[in-house]
Amino acid sequence: MRPPLRAVATLAMAAALVTGCSSGDDWSRPHPKPTAIGTLGPGFIDRSSPPAPEATATPRPGSWTGVHPPKDYRVLLLTAGDDAPTKALVAAVQSWAAEEHVDLRTVAADNPSDPLPDIIRALSMSPDLIVSAGNDLIDPLAVVTANHLSQQFLVVGAELAEPTHNVTAVDWSGASFRGEGLGMSSTYDPHSFTPARCDAAIRAGTAAVLNGLTGIVLWLDHL
Repeated sequence: MRPPLRAVATLAMAAALVTGCSSGDDWSRPHPKPTAIGTLGPGFIDRSSPPAPEATATPRPGSWTGVHPPKDYRVLLLTAGDDAPTKALVAAVQSWAAEEHVDLRTVAADNPSDPLPDIIRALSMSPDLIVSAGNDLIDPLAVVTANHLSQQFLVVGAELAEPTHNVTAVDWSGASFRGEGLGMSSTYDPHSFTPARCDAAIRAGTAAVLNGLTGIVLWLDHL
């Protein structure tokens, strides 16, 4: 009998804590807590009534463009799949990282039937932020994120059904996968993953995380 996903994740995380990361450049050096450069524009959220945990907010177009990550912001891109939407998201994250001088590393979950080892490897690197791209990651992340509350996650082009406070998501009509067996809040449309929307997703999502607006879903249906 195959062990439950939650049990496998717990064992894998325990092993990661014991073995650590073997890289000589593993982001283990002292590193200040990242803070946003710039400020959010009007309409990103309703400041008089901030979104509750798990709520959906619809930021005004461009309200995130004044926010930038600090130099050498440590971002781990966790990706799974070679479908066109995932490739579009990966390209947007890479372009954003280059433009913003982000310290970007990538872990590809190459085994879709068991992505947990790669997810745990990403966690062991202790990035400031893990960005997830690819629907195959959603179910295992639903378990792992709840057991690793000190790590910030940003899911682009999908969302977790019941995110904890450390998980922020950005999606839109055509991109709202929430896991196997769960309905979407919109019909999946791979053509909705345009370069402009994917670029907005990483920028709006990181702007939210850097401003402490986490555990929510940003809905970019106006692009």
